Amino acid sequence: MKKFSVFAVLTGLLFVVPGATNAAYTGYPSYQGAQMMAGAAGQVGYMQNTGARAMQTAGAYNMPYNRVAAAQPNRVTGALPRVGSSGTTAGRSYYQPSDYERLADSGLYVGLSVAYTASVMGSLSADYTGEEDAYTVPGAFQGADFDSDSVIPLQLSVGAAINNDIRIDFSYLRYSGISYPNTVQTSDGAGGFVEAQVDGGAITANTTMLNVYYNIDSFTGYLAGGALRPYVGAGVGISLNTIADYVVYDNTFYSVMDPAYAGAGQLTGISDIYAYHNGGTTESFAFMLEGGVTTEMQGGIKLDFFVRYANLGKVKTSGSIVLSQIEWLGDGAAGEYEAPYDSVFHYTNWYESGRLGMVDVGVRLRLQF
Repeated sequence: MKKFSVFAVLTGLLFVVPGATNAAYTGYPSYQGAQMMAGAAGQVGYMQNTGARAMQTAGAYNMPYNRVAAAQPNRVTGALPRVGSSGTTAGRSYYQPSDYERLADSGLYVGLSVAYTASVMGSLSADYTGEEDAYTVPGAFQGADFDSDSVIPLQLSVGAAINNDIRIDFSYLRYSGISYPNTVQTSDGAGGFVEAQVDGGAITANTTMLNVYYNIDSFTGYLAGGALRPYVGAGVGISLNTIADYVVYDNTFYSVMDPAYAGAGQLTGISDIYAYHNGGTTESFAFMLEGGVTTEMQGGIKLDFFVRYANLGKVKTSGSIVLSQIEWLGDGAAGEYEAPYDSVFHYTNWYESGRLGMVDVGVRLRLQF
């Protein structure tokens, strides 16, 4: 009987000790998982023989794994909304590629642009064509297109991005290399025109503008995988347009009277007319329209490649013309001779004016802060 009691105690210890040991490791699921795997693989027969104890042991092992299941996502079909549309403003960051975020406009910036003027538009014409004897003062009566060499406009900008799509800046824009044409068609006083030579008349424009730019990639879509952002812009301001002094020389001989009918000393003709036109500065309303694409370099530097139309308003002289000419006088014997004196006249309020516009192609470097 005593032997049977000792055997029963030892048997009980064999079952109780492993269960107590496993309960002491409730904080280590991996350990419990290993024990469960071992139980499943090597002790199948044992668990079948133990009956209720096997159920209790399995319950003890499984208890730490009673966790709340994660919610399953809803499946969405169809295309994602367009980036930048009004309906997805709040979710822009979820649908934009990294390049789009990298090109986002933000903060203050300074910019410097250089361009090439592909086309100079406008012309000068005389405002005094209706004046008496106006044909004797050479000018662009018929209208003369502006002349230009290589025009390289420079622009300095200071601005800020209002949001990811809109930026505003204040700019100073300078044009030079434009001039009065080398030749003009001037009136001959008989309904026709003759060619006259021009020297001088350089034109410069100093323009200040307030500009607004808007990124339109939300309408056009990505360009170059999002590396280029197309934009449009417009600006308004004031332009100070200056034309330097110039001389118009007309070597045409103009007959005033037939020498056969002229008395001695009477004016019969004029020739070699030099008209010294005083230049002037005009303050005029100006505007510009621009379109281009933006890309980014290292260090927060952006490049705008653009095409710009700029209308700078009116170019106008001061209205003062000093005229020098040779006069021919009748000799009283059906002949004529050159007058021995200088013929100089001063005209006031005789203006020449025209509007100035150009199309530029260029690049702007912007440094963001």
